[in-house]
Order: sequence, then structure tokens, then C-alpha cells
Amino acid sequence: MVARRSLGRRFGWLWAAYAVSAYGSGFGFGALPLIAVLVVDANPAQVSALSAVGPAVGALVAVPLGPWVEFRRKRPVMIAMDLVRFAALLTIPVAYALGGVSFAQLLVVSAVVATARIAFGAASGAYLKVLVRPDDLLSANARFESTTWSAIALGPPLGGAAVGVFGPVTSIGADALSYLLSALGITAIRGREERPERGGGRQGRAGAVLDGWRHLLTHRGLRALYLNQLLVSGLIMATEPLLAVLLLGDLGFPPWQYGLAFAVPCLGGLVGSRLARRVVTRYGRHRILRTVGTLRAVWLIGLAFVQPGVAGLATVIAVEFAIILSMSLYNPLLATYRLEQTPRDHTVRTLTAWSIGSSAAIAVLSALGGLLADATSPRTAIAVAGLLILASPLLLPRRPAVDPVPDRELATTAPTSP
Repeated sequence: MVARRSLGRRFGWLWAAYAVSAYGSGFGFGALPLIAVLVVDANPAQVSALSAVGPAVGALVAVPLGPWVEFRRKRPVMIAMDLVRFAALLTIPVAYALGGVSFAQLLVVSAVVATARIAFGAASGAYLKVLVRPDDLLSANARFESTTWSAIALGPPLGGAAVGVFGPVTSIGADALSYLLSALGITAIRGREERPERGGGRQGRAGAVLDGWRHLLTHRGLRALYLNQLLVSGLIMATEPLLAVLLLGDLGFPPWQYGLAFAVPCLGGLVGSRLARRVVTRYGRHRILRTVGTLRAVWLIGLAFVQPGVAGLATVIAVEFAIILSMSLYNPLLATYRLEQTPRDHTVRTLTAWSIGSSAAIAVLSALGGLLADATSPRTAIAVAGLLILASPLLLPRRPAVDPVPDRELATTAPTSP
């Protein structure tokens, strides 16, 4: 096997910073719903509200951030957003030690973290675009994807064990610390970052806020993929709090089994992300996007049939493995295509619009899922989500979503990695 080519020291620091925060988030996977259930004694509607209100408020606050971040250096923005998440998450262990954790605090922390995540994601995507060569974008995104799934594979069982031994806020404290370490890693990236120049037109006016959506909805390939992603990610994420209530509450799974149910399937993420470049080379991007994009949607309904005991745990693991394997093949292709098809002076606003739309879809569908679960049961709400997602492949582009790269600078200004 040929060794993977280095993408440079600066990318190495960015990847390391991403890895430490990803592993922290993996360790704290599902921490807010877990604390809501075990500490605040929240009901299904409240747990779903926690997954809905935070992203919704975060998306609303993030709307004006796109134009603001677009014309600022990206590294300082990324560092600031890491520090904001560190400070917000740290308030929960402090409040727990003082005996004062409340559902309202969980909502506020969720909203702050969601806002910072959107701003960080948009800034880091724009920074990556100038940090590596255009033909290395897929490799870079695949490495991030691989790191994400390896972090989730290792983090949840360790986090679940830590919660069982040291208490329910242990994992969220580790998650907070990971953002501090990420900020330090980004600080270590050397090299001067030029301040983006403002062009003429709408950048300083309210119209600039809508430029990201304007680009997404007028670009044929991006429009189809965007609408598909809103539905798929919204429905999959809407089942997370419902599944937490079903497994931890109704079926009596201990926290370590809950973490294990999401950790083992992440091995599929490692496999898929490592195969992404190879399968694209062999079969072509459009075929993989359509095939794997369809496969993402067919498995979710299986979570409605989870039963107590080993059989139920095996069902969750099998369903999640199939979903994650498909996602880990799909996501690097989608992220690369999105960067390729977005002009550099619109990158932050486009990525911000994408994240805001995703957060809004998750918020709305999570709220509806919570209301349905409250009126019926978590299992019924999961079944409805599993049926609805089966329609999502109809939104995938029928023809190859490969348009000419609009950014004329891509071939000439991406710096050579040291």
C-alpha cells in the first residue's frame, strides 16, 4: 500500500486541533440529553426541546455572523469560537458542583455551543480551502471524516464509563477541555494569514447575509444536495434524543451500553472515510453520491424495532453501522464538492448558510419528533422519522452534479504546504 502523502505541517496542526476537539466531543457524546435525563429528570418533550431550541437559537444568532467572518482572518475566529465553547460547557460542571444545574442552563449552553460551532465550521472550511491544494481537498476532508468516526468510536464508551464512575458531568467537562486544547493547536499554526479584502456591493448591507443561500439555491448541483441534506440530517438527528429516552428510560439500558451502541458502529465510519477517494476514482462522484446518498436513508426505520437486552443492543449497532458507513463515504464527497463549487469570497457565507439550514431543520424536526413522542411514544416517533426519510433520495440530483469550478483563483492561489 502506498503511504498517504503529507498535506503539510500547517494542515497537520489544523488536523490535530480538530482531532482533540473531536475526541472530546466523542467522549461527551450525548452529554446534554444524558444530563437532562439523569440530573434534571427531563421528560421526552424537554429532551427533544433541548436538541431543538439550542440549534434553533444558535442558527438565528449565526445568521449575521457569515458576512462578519467572511472578511476577517479565519484563525482568530476559530480560536475565539473554541474558547467560547470551552467557557460555555465549563459552566455545567461548575453548576453541578454547586448543586444548581437547571434545564434553562442546558438550553443556553446548547445555543451558545451551536452558534460557535456554526461560526467555527464556516471559518475552518474557508481556511482549509487556502491551506491545501485543490486536488488535496478530498483527501483532507476524508481525514477529518475518519477522525470524526474514530473519535465517536472510542469516546462514547469511555465517556459512558466515566459517567458511571465519576458522575454525569464528567464527559462534558472533558469536552470543554478539548476545545481549550484545540484553540492552543490552532494558535500553533505558523504563517501569515492575509486579511480578506472587501469587494464592492452588498458586503456591508443586510443583503450580504443572504448571499450564502442565494449561491446554494441558484447552483443546480448544490441546491439538490442541500435540500437532500436538510431532510436527511434533520430526521437522523431528530431520532437521537428520542433514542436516548427509549434506551435509557423505557428499555433501561445502562449508560455504558448506550455509549457502546453508538461507538461500535463508528468502525464503519473509519472504513468508509478511508475508501472515499478510492471509490470515487473507480466509480465517479455522481454515482457514489446517488448510490450512497440513497443507502443513508433506508436503515433508520430499523431503530423502531429495538427491544430490551442483547438483541436490542445488536439492532442499534447494526442499524447505526449501516448508516455511518454510508455517511462516511458520502460526507467527504459532499464537503469537497461544496468547497469546489463556491467562490472564495463567498465560502464563509455559503458554509454558514448551509450550517444554519441544517441546524434549523434539526431544530424543527426534533421539536416535532418530541411532540409526537409525547403524544404517542418515542418508538412511534422514531418509526415516523424512518418512514419520512425514505423519500429523501428523490431530492438527489438526477444528472451529474459536477459543474465548472467557479473560483478562478483555486488553481493559482492555494499555497504550497510547507
